[in-house]
Amino acid sequence: MTRSVQQLFDLKGKTALVTGGSRGLGLQMAQALGEAGARVVLTSRKAGDLEQAADMLKAQGINAQWIAADCANEADIHRLVHETTQLVGQIDILVNNAGASWGAPAEDHPTAAWDKVMNLNIRGYFLLSQAVAKAGMLEHGGRIINLASIAGLGGNPVEMKTIAYNTSKGAVLNFTRALAAEWGPRNINVNAICPGFFRTKMAEVLIDTMGEDVMTSRAPLRRLGDDEGLKGLTVLLASDAGKHITGQWVAVDGGVSAVLG
Repeated sequence: MTRSVQQLFDLKGKTALVTGGSRGLGLQMAQALGEAGARVVLTSRKAGDLEQAADMLKAQGINAQWIAADCANEADIHRLVHETTQLVGQIDILVNNAGASWGAPAEDHPTAAWDKVMNLNIRGYFLLSQAVAKAGMLEHGGRIINLASIAGLGGNPVEMKTIAYNTSKGAVLNFTRALAAEWGPRNINVNAICPGFFRTKMAEVLIDTMGEDVMTSRAPLRRLGDDEGLKGLTVLLASDAGKHITGQWVAVDGGVSAVLG
């Protein structure tokens, strides 16, 4: 029998691991998955922030746990996956969201900063996806959602000098396509979300530099993303409602990418 829309979006009985989940877009996505019924495990580097975020979700009736880990560190990634499976069982949904940025003109961009951004934004995604797959997802199937960015779709406004970040997010898009093609026969859907400008800590400096009016004027919807902007798409890509979507990216940017082509 064909399921209802409510049944297709229902995540009861599923477990989601969300990196960079203690604040910003990661916490927003974790909240969405929890509201749809999933058990949620948050991870980031700072235990205090994680505990506070998990307590907030629990207060809303969400089954939320947390494990502190550095997703730029291979040993920590393997520990994270082991502890998650010990805590909640198999991982059905992986949200690769932890990320770093660095602002500097390309001609002066420090090599160490380049490596830091690449290690977390793309190498970390690969290593964690690999570890989760080997921990059971290759056998039982699942969903992987990678956070890219509209910065990965092309160049940036001249005010933004973030070549390592842009490069890493462009790599995330093709990583998503390649992994979706390889793991599709194992019933693993892999997709990417490309947020535009949201009111996050990472974006605060840019908003202060460029001015909110300038930033919103570049979006046809004339606004920044808010604390609900990614929730619907996240649940779609994590649930059976999106079961036939894989290898795709979706921009959530108020229309900026449509204008830029």
